Amino acid sequence: MIPLSTDLFDYPLPTGAIAQAPAAERDQSRLLVVDRAAHTVAHHRFADLPSLLRSGDTLFRNVAAVLPARLRAQRPTGGRIECLLLQEIGDGLWRCLLKPGRKLPVGATFADPQGAFRGEIMRWEEDGVAQVRLVPAGGESVTALAQRMGDVPLPPYIERSDRTRRTEDLERYQTVYADPTRPVAAAAPTAGLHFTPPLLAALAARGVRTADLILHVGLGTFRPIATPTVEAHAIHRERYEMPVTTQRALFPAAGSQGRRIAVGTTAVRTIEDFLLRQTAPGEATYVGEAGIFLYPPATFRGVDALITNFHQPRSTLLCLVAGFLAPGSGDGIGWLKEIYAEALGRGYRFFSYGDAMLIL
Repeated sequence: MIPLSTDLFDYPLPTGAIAQAPAAERDQSRLLVVDRAAHTVAHHRFADLPSLLRSGDTLFRNVAAVLPARLRAQRPTGGRIECLLLQEIGDGLWRCLLKPGRKLPVGATFADPQGAFRGEIMRWEEDGVAQVRLVPAGGESVTALAQRMGDVPLPPYIERSDRTRRTEDLERYQTVYADPTRPVAAAAPTAGLHFTPPLLAALAARGVRTADLILHVGLGTFRPIATPTVEAHAIHRERYEMPVTTQRALFPAAGSQGRRIAVGTTAVRTIEDFLLRQTAPGEATYVGEAGIFLYPPATFRGVDALITNFHQPRSTLLCLVAGFLAPGSGDGIGWLKEIYAEALGRGYRFFSYGDAMLIL
């Protein structure tokens, strides 16, 4: 098979199309609906979703919560530093991104000017991630500290010059169904940002079920493909947890007409990685690490429909959606570009705070 050029997944994107703030109401985002069998597109509001789904469908959703993981501090010299929490290793030790980064040696320290916490760089990893020991004041946990003082780790394409929108971002860069006891994501599963409690109630009344999973979304999801070919890209890995009830929902009874609908690429990644490893439901929560890379001509074992946002050029998420549009072939690449061009022409808003697609 001829390798896929990364250039195939590029497209022109005006800066003005990148949403800098969410829609006034979550479910009033626009929804571009793609019917793969009929090869058509239609234009709706996200609030129309109950009329587009049917009884027996199941929404698979990632309930990981986003930790307000961006902490600001100072060096002993007075220089400012930003510490982004990525993953807890244990005993106050965290994997972090530091800004400025590699200029700081092992042993360098920083602290909150008001004394809320201090940190020390213990080790640098090969990928530029630092292992930092963080010590909050008064015995507070690092997670509690972040919830109280941290900023939302918004993606780099959302511009924030100050903290005036912190309260809005804390609320809106989080799904309404996020589990507050599981603040394990460095980025939101953004396809889920459009749901509201009344919309979920309307879906339930229609007979649409939900099945929950957790993917510890990492910042690798924003990393563009930098290699000339897609196949040469080293995909990031993310931990996930698949409860027993969700495992069972992936194996519907014979004759079932319900569709397995993934809410976002994080759900697709979790489901497809799980089904690569398991051929039947287990008797306990399955814990794994998703290292799957889905691109044309991928096939999909456990996803019949997909709700997703509009993704960055040259991204692994764009590859996944192109593969899902035409499983088993490369035809989805060109079609995705046509769909995106139509969306841009009609003023759809792109990326995390933008509008959505439903691919049936």
